[in-house]
Amino acid sequence: MATYPAATERYTKPAIFFHWAIFVLVALAYLAIEVRGPKGTDSRVFWSSVHFWAGSLVLMLAVLRLAWRLWRGAPADIDSNALLSFLSRLVHLALYLFIFVQPLLGILMINTGGHPVTLAGLDLQITLVGPDPAARKFLKDAHVLIGNLFYWVIGLHALAAIAHHFVFRDNTLRRMI
Repeated sequence: MATYPAATERYTKPAIFFHWAIFVLVALAYLAIEVRGPKGTDSRVFWSSVHFWAGSLVLMLAVLRLAWRLWRGAPADIDSNALLSFLSRLVHLALYLFIFVQPLLGILMINTGGHPVTLAGLDLQITLVGPDPAARKFLKDAHVLIGNLFYWVIGLHALAAIAHHFVFRDNTLRRMI
């Protein structure tokens, strides 16, 4: 993967945009699923629609973000010990997998329940597979489990950024702001 010349320490503006836009959309998706309300209510319909939109946009931006990263690369790593570098790469890989896998699992879960994912305001229905009740149970369990695990991974990522800023006093956080 390409890297910037050593003189460039910051991520590009598009990379920063993708990072923070995906952050906001993931937060919105989590909020929507937590406050959606009971089945059959207008609240549930509204917040489920917000969740579908946020997830679909995360997937779209994830594709653009990965394409940008492959094309433009990233700044060189900040010098740190081998264990921290390994953990950083592992968490970043997990985050990239999450922004692709989680929306796809959600779409597949809805589809295997016999429904398209409908994005409110658009005449667009996303159907990747047909109904399959057995697969739906598995996909739902995976979507929920991964969603819950990623509260922790996202929290670890944020704590690491804060630690780099206040404990290690390096430019890790500043490069993405």
